[in-house]
Amino acid sequence: MINLTRIDSNLAFPAADNALTDPNGLLAFGGDLSVARLLSAYSNGIFPWFSEGEPILWWSPDPRGVVFTKDYTSSKSLLKHIRKFSPKVTINEAFFDVINACSSVPRTDQGTWITSEMVEAYIQLHKAGFAHSVEVWSNDSLIGGLYGVYVNSVFCGESMFSLQTNASKVAFHYLVKHLTSFNIKLIDCQMQNPHLQSLGCVTISRSEFLTLLKQNANLEGLAQSDQIWANKTLAEGV
Repeated sequence: MINLTRIDSNLAFPAADNALTDPNGLLAFGGDLSVARLLSAYSNGIFPWFSEGEPILWWSPDPRGVVFTKDYTSSKSLLKHIRKFSPKVTINEAFFDVINACSSVPRTDQGTWITSEMVEAYIQLHKAGFAHSVEVWSNDSLIGGLYGVYVNSVFCGESMFSLQTNASKVAFHYLVKHLTSFNIKLIDCQMQNPHLQSLGCVTISRSEFLTLLKQNANLEGLAQSDQIWANKTLAEGV
């Protein structure tokens, strides 16, 4: 029998090390998806992940999938694609559209998808200045993108989508370039899968990830955070 902690009105979570090994990383259930609770979760290496009709489930898997921005290398084929199609890439220009596009793509690799409750919660997190999107455009049409949460100088990637070949990879490529320009060293991918592995995702132990998360806390002030995530164009396109 699985013995899980039920989350109540208190924003505190049990230590991530208490997560189950089967299913890997399941830590707690219940609570809500308020901005304060989500920030508490991400700051402690925990994230929500559940299907429509289920209670809110909280996870912290071991090992953890991450991308170290200094180790990211774009493939020759992707660079060739970018040169050929020269897409426009922006930050935070269409968060609502990105998360809704992501929510329509089943996460068959991990067995769940973005629920309507999660969409609304991350929109509120975006309005509060903690959730961000990268958009890829072709002829003023949104063709791909990604979104995630930025805490403790770590970008916690949540989901990505493509309506044209390589569009999500283009979004990720420019995200890494942008983060690197601000000396942001870590992208949390939660759990590795073949697509993320193709983008440079590696696995580290949960304990190492939690240590990095703690070390990165408050590395930059609010002013720099505002500069990182100000609405801007990363690639002008043609």
